[in-house]
Amino acid sequence: MSSLDDAAVLEGERNHSSTAPRLWLGGLAASAAWLAAAALTALWPEGEEWVRTGEFASLLAVVGGALAFAVPLLRLFGAAGERLRAAAPWLVVLALGVIGWELVTAKLDLLPRPFFAPPQALLEVYLDEWPRLLECTVASLQLLLLGYGIGAFVGFVTGVSIGWSRAVGYWVHPVLRLIGPLPATAWLPIAFFAFPSSWSASVFLIALATGVPVTILTWSGVAGVNPAYYDIARTLGASSRFLVLKVAVPAAMPHVFVGLFMGLGASFAVLVVAEMMGVKAGLGWYLQWAQGWAAYANMYAALLVMALVCSSLVTLLFKARDRLLAWQKGLLKW
Repeated sequence: MSSLDDAAVLEGERNHSSTAPRLWLGGLAASAAWLAAAALTALWPEGEEWVRTGEFASLLAVVGGALAFAVPLLRLFGAAGERLRAAAPWLVVLALGVIGWELVTAKLDLLPRPFFAPPQALLEVYLDEWPRLLECTVASLQLLLLGYGIGAFVGFVTGVSIGWSRAVGYWVHPVLRLIGPLPATAWLPIAFFAFPSSWSASVFLIALATGVPVTILTWSGVAGVNPAYYDIARTLGASSRFLVLKVAVPAAMPHVFVGLFMGLGASFAVLVVAEMMGVKAGLGWYLQWAQGWAAYANMYAALLVMALVCSSLVTLLFKARDRLLAWQKGLLKW
């Protein structure tokens, strides 16, 4: 056993010694790229003066300095150092992308204005417009989470009912086949006419976009449970309620989460369209307002915020799935 332990220790030291130079090279290359972006932004004269160029160059320099400072420290932490090494190519590419963006917009004026804004214009939007962006983000989250929550709950209950009861499936399945293929946005004229406010109509549309895939996938999961599970549970004296809650639903959860992911993606699209069409607050409304005033820097800034919010919500849902379905952790990647 001692020889095996010694071999494992030697293998770990060999891996560490081979990883350390790559960590140094990757981290220093990323740091140099961000510092080069800061130098170019600060020193290259602009075709038109931008207010936040100095602040943007300082921000780039801080990122580059932080990477240079982090490299020797992260050698002490194996997991963090490995993540930095894995992210180093992306950090370099992002820095080169910022350099190219800065050159073709602020420095060389190769792209027409105001349609293409330089990165410091987005920084100006975030520094000056953050109260309005924050208000719109909160409004979008409230609308999205309420509609998504209602749609997920109704879809889950409906899917379990169809999968468990033939009588429910007889009446609900034809309706689902009729309205399911229709995109939720097709109901916009009816929803805005039938509901008392555009906000409530938007909640309905988001719930509809979420509920259909959740219903279908939950139904599929419940209907596909191995009948042997029910037979074993009945042999042990299980009631119908126990069969539904303790056998059918847990076995169908992988399908349920697939439906939740599909519903979340559909709800993002409906949210933006609904806010553009009638809701008077939110990121979709902000995009429409920015486009109407030809404030394209504001539009790009809102798009970036929207991308981060949507990606964060999907990440949270994946973490919830990995926690609840530990035996399937890693089967779906994000």
